[in-house]
Amino acid sequence: MLMALGVAGCYAKSDVADAFANSPRAVFPLLDSNTRLDMIDYFKNGLSTPSQNALEGKSQILELTPEYMNIKMTDSSTAQLIMLEDGRQELIALINTVAAPGLDSNMKFYIYKDGSWGLIDAKGTNWLFSKPGWKEWLTADGQSHKAEVEMQVPFMLVSYKYDPASGQLVLTNNISKFLDKEVYESISPYLVQQLVYTWNGGKFERKK
Repeated sequence: MLMALGVAGCYAKSDVADAFANSPRAVFPLLDSNTRLDMIDYFKNGLSTPSQNALEGKSQILELTPEYMNIKMTDSSTAQLIMLEDGRQELIALINTVAAPGLDSNMKFYIYKDGSWGLIDAKGTNWLFSKPGWKEWLTADGQSHKAEVEMQVPFMLVSYKYDPASGQLVLTNNISKFLDKEVYESISPYLVQQLVYTWNGGKFERKK
């Protein structure tokens, strides 16, 4: 695993489509290099043609800008690629989302240099994004009912969606898809429904 080294220097701004095309197979095990290139070509030519993946399902690029890509990987999973810069180097944020049964996401970060991806160890990514805990997901009233919420909610189901137009990363609470309706209704007043973050040039910072 690679840790980010603060090496100053100039670099040409990369295109997310090129990064996707150059990605290691381990990052997208369902998509070989030729399939990835086909997917880019289809989207850029205005075609909605899906591509067959390694599971014999269909994958397709849904959104593409120079800095952002949203991919339907399977019928129940998506991936988002975000090109970022922190003033020293280029970074890629990769968001994988699955339906389980509510949408649930995780985010990894990579250093992108000369067409190569270097995974940043998960233990060292707090300087880029601090995953919210109970403190962030509880309302003001919920802070005094933390024990009750934790007893009813064994874990959070949270989906991440990046908006390239605003630069905002929106985290949505999907625990209602997992809990019994009556249980959810009893604790929902104590839970925040969304958290919003923006890239400040060095990390995703929560919008207050």
